[in-house]
Amino acid sequence: MTAFRSGFAAVVGRPNVGKSTMMNSLLGQKVAIVSDKPQTTRNRIHCILTRPDAQIVFLDTPGIHKPLHKLGEYMVKTALRTLNEVDAIVFVVDASKAPGRGDEFVAAQLKRADAPVILAANKVDLWESGREDEREEILAAYAALGDFDKVMPVSALTGSGLTELVDAVIERLPEGPKYYPDDWITDHPEQFIMAELIREKVLLLTREEIPHATAVVVEKVEAREDRDLVDVWATIYVERSSQKGIVIGKGGSMLKEVGKLARQDIEALLGSQVNLQLWVKVKDDWREKAGTLSDFGYNLES
Repeated sequence: MTAFRSGFAAVVGRPNVGKSTMMNSLLGQKVAIVSDKPQTTRNRIHCILTRPDAQIVFLDTPGIHKPLHKLGEYMVKTALRTLNEVDAIVFVVDASKAPGRGDEFVAAQLKRADAPVILAANKVDLWESGREDEREEILAAYAALGDFDKVMPVSALTGSGLTELVDAVIERLPEGPKYYPDDWITDHPEQFIMAELIREKVLLLTREEIPHATAVVVEKVEAREDRDLVDVWATIYVERSSQKGIVIGKGGSMLKEVGKLARQDIEALLGSQVNLQLWVKVKDDWREKAGTLSDFGYNLES
């Protein structure tokens, strides 16, 4: 009988290479929020994948980048700290283009890690047919960035190569117990995921400075006793009054659209009807204030 394997695998890479999309595809359910805006993921998200022969706890980390404020410093620190806590590392890159300085920086950090590193060359669905020579050049350029255990072309969008990627991770895990029940896909509380789903909709619908100036706190969740309905109260924080006006929109139109889209995802998460109440408040320059960052769940001391 094959021994059961279990362990932790970090998913790292520069911002916007598809790490969160990959996690959601692997789990078959949305756990990490997705956006075309860089630095969408701010916290380390635990994503749990269980098979009959193994359990992987994936740690989806914030993109490693040059920080511009205290929040950015927290995000990079969180990602780099993860490298010393895992059994395997999945380095995700955007294989639709050649390596850039961001990829080189991440690869340099990985050279200090003890765990084996698998290079996941993502977005191969964007490769154009008939340009095999160019593909090989791109893969070779990424492979030259470090001493990788394996180089694997994958597509988080279509699922191509993901089963093989999971197999490769499991091969590198030690024999061990199951850390979580079979039906768990994350160890984060539902309120955290709800806040992230709301923030995702703000990212989707706004532009310029608004996405990165936004934080969401779910203040209260309460199930009604007389019907299948959950009341959710949440506050969207921004840094300036002008941003508040944009998030609310003319006649409240933007906030209504954020609420409508977020409610659909939260209902799918909870399996129940949801009454979502949203407020928008200003916290001046919150990304630079350690106290406010802590209040919003970013533990700068960890």
